[in-house]
Amino acid sequence: MIGRLSGRLVEKRSEQLLVDVQGVGYEVLVSLNTFFQVPDIEQALTLHTHLVVREDAQQLYGFATDSERSLFRELIKINGVGPKLALAILSGLTAEELVRCVQSNDSATLVRLPGVGKKTAERLLIELRDRVEQLQCGTVAPPPTAADDTDTRTVEEAESALRALGYKPAEASRLVQVAHSNADPTIDSETLIRLALKSVVKK
Repeated sequence: MIGRLSGRLVEKRSEQLLVDVQGVGYEVLVSLNTFFQVPDIEQALTLHTHLVVREDAQQLYGFATDSERSLFRELIKINGVGPKLALAILSGLTAEELVRCVQSNDSATLVRLPGVGKKTAERLLIELRDRVEQLQCGTVAPPPTAADDTDTRTVEEAESALRALGYKPAEASRLVQVAHSNADPTIDSETLIRLALKSVVKK
């Protein structure tokens, strides 16, 4: 599974990008929300990706944020929602807007999306309701520097450790983010985990 792609943006076409990674060009299908937020041609680009393997094709889907990819993965688990429709949904709504629709049971907004009928909208609301709390809907960040990348790994490792301890994903993320915001920028994952757990004990 190709989980992330970092390279140089070579081509931009509606809902499709060509990314050069050390001489290899990857065609990546993207939502319009991601398309409108990628940099100019020849600029550095990092995408969270999901590979779909079928008998007749292998398609790589790219997302500007991990939250959008997470929603894509949840969408394609739903009966009747394939990758194409999932991408259409995420082109019509941002990850944050889709979560708000689910939380407010807003089927009217969903049925306005191409390919989404009343029954599909109802199915989306029912099946996503218990999952959206676990999804983080952040904003798109510029391509990470080496320091940013290390910082991201530190946070991800800390959140993963808390989830392994039994914390729900949303709670694990909240505890780590709070601890991280009050810590030294060069903190390592082990210290970050201890600070996050210490904040729980203080409550």
